[in-house]
Amino acid sequence: MSDVLFPSGSRADRWPVYVVALTLFLITSAVNLQAPLYTTYARASHLGAGAQTIAFACYVAGLVPTLIFLGGISDRFGRKWPLAIALLLTTVATAVPMNWPRLEALAAARILCGIATGLMAGCGTQFLVELLGSRSAASTRAAVIVAASTSLGFGSGALATGLCLLAAPSQHTPISYGAYIGFAVSGMVLLAMIREASFSRSPSWLRMPVFVSGTLPYGIAVFIAWSASGMVIGLVPAALSSHGHDAWTGFATFFVISTGLVVQPMARKLSPVSSLRIGMLLIPCGLTVLIAGVVLQSLPVLLIGAMLVGAASYGFTYSAGLAANAASASDANRARATSGYFLFAYCGFSVPVVASGLMADHIGLNPTLWVFDGGIVIATALLALWMTVCTRETTPASAYARVTPEN
Repeated sequence: MSDVLFPSGSRADRWPVYVVALTLFLITSAVNLQAPLYTTYARASHLGAGAQTIAFACYVAGLVPTLIFLGGISDRFGRKWPLAIALLLTTVATAVPMNWPRLEALAAARILCGIATGLMAGCGTQFLVELLGSRSAASTRAAVIVAASTSLGFGSGALATGLCLLAAPSQHTPISYGAYIGFAVSGMVLLAMIREASFSRSPSWLRMPVFVSGTLPYGIAVFIAWSASGMVIGLVPAALSSHGHDAWTGFATFFVISTGLVVQPMARKLSPVSSLRIGMLLIPCGLTVLIAGVVLQSLPVLLIGAMLVGAASYGFTYSAGLAANAASASDANRARATSGYFLFAYCGFSVPVVASGLMADHIGLNPTLWVFDGGIVIATALLALWMTVCTRETTPASAYARVTPEN
């Protein structure tokens, strides 16, 4: 990749950064690997949409305690081993539904993936900052790499399984599962081969997340944004399945997450506040289009809506929050600040989706989607009003504009 992201110099200097970026990609690609099969597993367990969203939210049941209690564990034990443990957990999480293709196994796998993501969130950004060196743009470069690798990862697993299901629709354990295990084991070997940069270690292994002053709007925004993307991953599969389009869940998940990667270069040219405002505008627009596609049984409309939601959630909003937290936090608190930011994100990713799933069992899926859409419209409008009245953009130049080859 370009020197805009990676350090100039020899390949030996770049190699550890590449390995960490690959590790983040592998960890996050496991998270949605089973997404196209949620409804299939629910049927096998004779359960409905509410149980399906609860299994989906088990991810957060593993992730949130990890962020709260272990978000700063890498400050005590180093950056590399939490990532290695995370890869091991995602490997086990993939093997469980591979051998027991039911919703109960999916719930267990989601818990393991949640723990893995929590370990990754607490150390990934800071690990990259230390590898990139002390240059002034290191924190911004690290945030860009994390946003790119995780956005691509969260979508790629679902896409791989979706493609497998298009080729063989009756599969309960597609070959993407076995392929992931092979890649994850290779990733663990590569990770073991690199060395960490030296840093001052904390005497305490328990370090709670922190919330950096001035970053609350970014936390609220990512809560809203990821609740929209969580709806696509957690509840839209049931809607698609009712129309016989189970395999397309992988494409919807890929578009809703990985489209953000395409717009991140555009977001980096803006200040975090401006990027955040664009994200808040696109989220309700994209979600409304996506739900219209579900109701009208139009795959092109659904995928266009997924792309808009993805651009907002994982492009403008997600990367703006990562950059703001990385720039505002001190070196000593950056890992814990990133954990705090992800705490907002994953609460949004789960709580509204579970509530919507339980509502769908009582009033129906389509009415629930429209109720959720109305809630997103109101929430984004209130946040935009608050930002206009109570905040002002204090960054004199774009936080992303500092990322240049010369740095």
